[in-house]
Amino acid sequence: MPNNDFRHELAQQLRVDSVRTSDAGGSGHPTSSMSAADLMAVLLDGHLKLDYKNPDNPANDHLVFSKGHASPLYYAMLKAAGAITDEELLSFRAFGSRLEGHPTPRIPPTDVATGSLGYGLPVGVGLALTGKRLDALPYRVWVLCGDSEMSEGSIWEAFQHAGWAGLDNLTAIVDVNRLGQTRETMLGWDLDGYVARAEAFGWKAIAIDGHDLDAVDAALSQATSTTDRPTVIFAKTRKGRGVKAVEDKPGRHGKPLEEPAEAIEELGGARSITVKVRTPTPGSPQRFSTDGGKLPRWEIGEEVATRQAYGQALTALGGLRGDVVVLDGEVSNSTMSELFAKAHPERYFEMFIAEQQMIAAAVGMQARNWVPFASTFGAFLTRAHDFVRMAAVSRADLRLCGSHAGVSIGEDGPSQMALEDISMFRTVHGSTVLHPSDANQTVALVAEMATLPGISYLRTLRGKTPVRTSPDENIRVGGSRVVRCGDDDDLTIVACGITVTEAEKAAEVLDGDGIKARVIDCYSIKPIDGNTLVDAAHQTRAVLTVEDHWPEGGLGDAVLDALAACPDRPPVRKLAVGAMPVSGKPGELLHAAHIDAEAVVTAARQLLESPG
Repeated sequence: MPNNDFRHELAQQLRVDSVRTSDAGGSGHPTSSMSAADLMAVLLDGHLKLDYKNPDNPANDHLVFSKGHASPLYYAMLKAAGAITDEELLSFRAFGSRLEGHPTPRIPPTDVATGSLGYGLPVGVGLALTGKRLDALPYRVWVLCGDSEMSEGSIWEAFQHAGWAGLDNLTAIVDVNRLGQTRETMLGWDLDGYVARAEAFGWKAIAIDGHDLDAVDAALSQATSTTDRPTVIFAKTRKGRGVKAVEDKPGRHGKPLEEPAEAIEELGGARSITVKVRTPTPGSPQRFSTDGGKLPRWEIGEEVATRQAYGQALTALGGLRGDVVVLDGEVSNSTMSELFAKAHPERYFEMFIAEQQMIAAAVGMQARNWVPFASTFGAFLTRAHDFVRMAAVSRADLRLCGSHAGVSIGEDGPSQMALEDISMFRTVHGSTVLHPSDANQTVALVAEMATLPGISYLRTLRGKTPVRTSPDENIRVGGSRVVRCGDDDDLTIVACGITVTEAEKAAEVLDGDGIKARVIDCYSIKPIDGNTLVDAAHQTRAVLTVEDHWPEGGLGDAVLDALAACPDRPPVRKLAVGAMPVSGKPGELLHAAHIDAEAVVTAARQLLESPG
């Protein structure tokens, strides 16, 4: 039988330590932590199976605080489990401390950073999918959610996918304390309303009093015994529980308690309880056999779409590496990840039209040491930008592919055209941004992406482009390819993707006029090949960039950044998509955007004729 006296004392310690940490840090969310203390005390004492002394144990359960602002409670749990000292607990939010304002993987066993509401539950879905289909281990994923984040669309993407996939190894615990930052939440304490919504998505839903230790214990036990579907526990709680000055009072969100000493005394004083958390049954993750093979190659002069090369490269990579997994947003016959799905169905995950859930699932998978590639139209990845940003905060290693980039996709029109994606991914901390112009470049870069740390993004094209790169050429992240050059070049044209072909055509026309143009295929936009660009700037009279992207934040700006330190750099002009495109043929749209060969020729002449 559970010892409720012990659990009560443990919950009170979690509350006291939440008050103490926030007081020591001078900021934090103690009241949001205090409401969930009973829930987490019972979870720690008897339900969670996590070896805190060996956080890398593959059989460990996973605990995700989607309610990341309740970090005082999370860190108080680490202290109670013996994972940190009381001294470190009180370093909360101090510069250099592992205990940041919201949890990050800097403090084991934290899988991912949380704090952007609506992020943790979708990551939990990814971890649960990993347990079921990749690791094939019986660990459970526990996710603590706040009721305010139940307004986030990403939460319901997670509910829908988990219910569809029957993730009975996933339990969400929603702390329904009814008070958000500024007012009561939409449903307040309407637990029946929450239950109806969850059941409609295929979950087992349990409503309880979140301060009744027996009810919490029974609900957690019911969750672990439920098969064929995930479980969500909606727990009615009171924000600031246990301290009359703040309990269930609005306007106290995100603030340390004004009288911490009195609050601690009201809670029964400081304690030094250590809970013996259950450890999991040992187990090793599943490993997939591989049949070997070689990466695809194409002969110079062939016409191949880079999206096709992406799919074939992924498929071959899957035959060489059993840790590669692929996710797609239900456009796999356009991104061509369907080739991987057919060859390696056990490692392919259909995420449907839910880009936030797709990114979050990939984050969960990489947290368990798998190597995920996720793809959709480049335009639709903008919807998941916050999740990409949070993946970087999580120190995640992700490989993303955005197909159908730029106006060159043609008739589908501007809603489908990725024109912001290079800029978006360049701003992500530690990211890599790649835009190959042909199939052999694509293959080499996909293979290298599998080994890259951080967030890497590959931009692919809908239409076919000529293979101009030898399969034996050294294509690498941070490199570029000089398509044509001479000792007496007049100007440099820098292009990427579809505009490399336009730059080549323009160079031929200019050559007929006696103007020598150097053409650089800048397939690696971040990191960019600064040395080659600086040399070209020194050796020619002008630099012209041309890209199928908005002018802000794309290739042109990357080139300008690389040349910023050149004291005597020549004039630089950017050609990019300047007006909102419409539907049309690819050639018509490139011409209308003034990024085709004709526009490059005109701009080159103007540059060389200008007095500067």
